Amino acid sequence: MNEAKNDSDGSVTWKKIFYYFLQGLIIIAPVGITLYIVLWLFNTVDNILPNIIHTFFPRVIGVDADGNLKKIPGLGFIVVLLLVLIIGRISSSFLVSRMVDVLDTLLERTPGIKFIYTSIKDFLEAFTGNKKKFDKPVLVSVDAPGIWRIGFITQEDAAVFELVDYTVVYIPLSYALTGITYIIPRDKIKPLSNISSANAMKFAVSGGVADISEHLPESNESS
Repeated sequence: MNEAKNDSDGSVTWKKIFYYFLQGLIIIAPVGITLYIVLWLFNTVDNILPNIIHTFFPRVIGVDADGNLKKIPGLGFIVVLLLVLIIGRISSSFLVSRMVDVLDTLLERTPGIKFIYTSIKDFLEAFTGNKKKFDKPVLVSVDAPGIWRIGFITQEDAAVFELVDYTVVYIPLSYALTGITYIIPRDKIKPLSNISSANAMKFAVSGGVADISEHLPESNESS
């Protein structure tokens, strides 16, 4: 009897330890991963300017005993950030906009480079600027009647594919940076007017784990 009781107590103890471990992991993992990504991004951007300067002017920035570039931490990040802000500010001027248009045309017509440049440009413009694409969340039925996926309208019209009354929809995959593009009949699409595009993307990528109810408009919650 005593041995059975001890085994039972030990089992409960190990369950508690495992539970506490999972609770700690839930708290630490998101914070740790976020900090790691932020620091990685900071260091990557911070190293851009010193590396460029050292490549063209190797005597300006020396190296230490370990062969690493001598630099002031954070200075490269600030300079790159200011440079991006300045370019964004002056991009609307006539002279700069013409230069950008000429460079844009040149890169779009250069074999090999064209594919890389246009892909990156279209991807960034899909999230920012006047050409945002992932700002129209919808529900789409692509698997079977009554089964719905969360997606985003990227093209209202699919006439270029000789499909009438069809719409191009991008559907993100859970826990991934990829997705699938579908050309779907309009009658199988339901707009999500009560959910923002950011919350819809978060819900889809998280596999439905993210709680977006608290971000819904009060009028919808009360109805």
